Amino acid sequence: MTYDILLVRVRAGLTLQESLDRQNAGFDPDGDLPPLRLTDGHRGEWNRILDRVSRDVGPVEHEEYPYSLTLGTVGPPGRVQLDYCGDTAHIEVAYRHSGRAAFEVMERAYRIARVVEEESGLTGYDFEVDQPTRTGDPAVAALRLSGVTDWAQRDLSRRTTKRA
Repeated sequence: MTYDILLVRVRAGLTLQESLDRQNAGFDPDGDLPPLRLTDGHRGEWNRILDRVSRDVGPVEHEEYPYSLTLGTVGPPGRVQLDYCGDTAHIEVAYRHSGRAAFEVMERAYRIARVVEEESGLTGYDFEVDQPTRTGDPAVAALRLSGVTDWAQRDLSRRTTKRA
């Protein structure tokens, strides 16, 4: 289970939600994902994102998969993963960070989201806490991440122990 932040290319004259609705209209949850087909412009955006995140955030590992380009941060405060598909991207953070660690990893996630916005024109939104990533407060996101992490560790581990 991950904390997810979504980035999408908002079409002229549409809201973020309308752009998402149009993109998702033909989605078949039982079908195969379409292969990644990036334009030269998308490739340029990805290269700029890689360069900036490596320079401004820290070391990353990156891979190209049939369905996305992926980067993951390396080292403390924890892994943040970005999957880029050209007109969409999403950021994932595992629910395993609490307290100060949650703040540090969400600060990193929001910095990456802002780089993606600046280099690609995508619009980022954190639906977990209902705020845009460009102007949103990573501390609010960190409280959510920390709260879910603490709940899962406390309640779910207790249930697993009772079954054993």
